[in-house]
Amino acid sequence: MKLILTAAVDNLGLAGDVVEVKDGYGRNYLVPRGFAMQWSRGGEKQIDGIKRSRDAREIRGLDHANEVRQQIEGLDLALAVRAGENGTLFGSVTPAAVAAAIKKAGGPSVDRRTVRIERPIKAVGSHTVGVQLHDAVTAHVKLTVNAA
Repeated sequence: MKLILTAAVDNLGLAGDVVEVKDGYGRNYLVPRGFAMQWSRGGEKQIDGIKRSRDAREIRGLDHANEVRQQIEGLDLALAVRAGENGTLFGSVTPAAVAAAIKKAGGPSVDRRTVRIERPIKAVGSHTVGVQLHDAVTAHVKLTVNAA
């Protein structure tokens, strides 16, 4: 089955890539979740638009990744979440919440899939979170979790 990826999929490709996958994987997983769409000649015209938007967002090399790392590491992130009286959170801090906090603090827009939380953040306090900008560049951000 030939598909056009609309989002980055691990071990398969990036948005805008045309890939060949097994029928069941494409029909039951990729297409229903919105990661891909059926390949067609009309769909190939959309590939250019997908690739243009991807190029506008993505890190363009090692030097650019280092610049973005300096921007992100210079930020003081604060996140207000619901917590109990003893400081434990109702749930945990998600990568999407961290990405939104980076954007809110004036940093660049980062994809939630690049945020690396090693251990689940389930308590109020100061934590360190990694953001994978490039294969060789990871930004470490200090995140302060406050009770809301």
